[in-house]
Amino acid sequence: MTRTPVIGITLDSEEPGGYSKFPWYALRQNYAGWIAEAGGLPIALPHEPELAAHYLDRIDGLLVTGGAFDVDPALFGADSRHATVTLKSRRTAFELAIVQGALERNMPILGICGGQQLLNVALGGTLIQHIPDEVADCLAHEQPNPRNEPGHTVAIAEGTRLAAITGAGTVAVNSAHHQAVKNVAPGCIVDATAPDGVIEGIEAPDKRFCIGVQWHPEFNISEADRALARAFIEACT
Repeated sequence: MTRTPVIGITLDSEEPGGYSKFPWYALRQNYAGWIAEAGGLPIALPHEPELAAHYLDRIDGLLVTGGAFDVDPALFGADSRHATVTLKSRRTAFELAIVQGALERNMPILGICGGQQLLNVALGGTLIQHIPDEVADCLAHEQPNPRNEPGHTVAIAEGTRLAAITGAGTVAVNSAHHQAVKNVAPGCIVDATAPDGVIEGIEAPDKRFCIGVQWHPEFNISEADRALARAFIEACT
């Protein structure tokens, strides 16, 4: 019997209020369901930076999720912080620690939305802090319609791993972000782009599996989303 690959999924965190009067973790169910449907065993990763190596000893692949917050601009050399930027410092510290550890081990990594942004910063790239301020005539990347519906399309670059996975030149995607990759990290290439030029996907060709996508494939709004999950799990096997 083939062993089911264990996939560590980074959690979001919230301050007291709502679910609990004390700080709490959060994860949308479809992240775990998406991994399980593709054949992986999803487990959640609490924000303990000093335990990153121990988590990595126990998982076969790393999924870095999104969330309503931003990577600290100081981490990619910015000398100012846009008014819209919201920080979750301990989450970012943990995600940087575990991503850097996974990269050192050449462990498969998939970054989703904010996870792609974190991955780009971890590899030495930079971010657009607020798309409407830096991209003329930009699309509504924080789409007004529900997240389980497409908001725009992306063009998949020929010859990339993402193109091989999706088998498509254009994919309809959902969109829920105000930041994006600016300068692509050394060793990475752009594999998906929105019609307004915003970078929607990156990958590191020399890694075992290292891909970031700016949309949320865990909603399975296209066959390309399902194919990405299967390819990730296959790389972790």
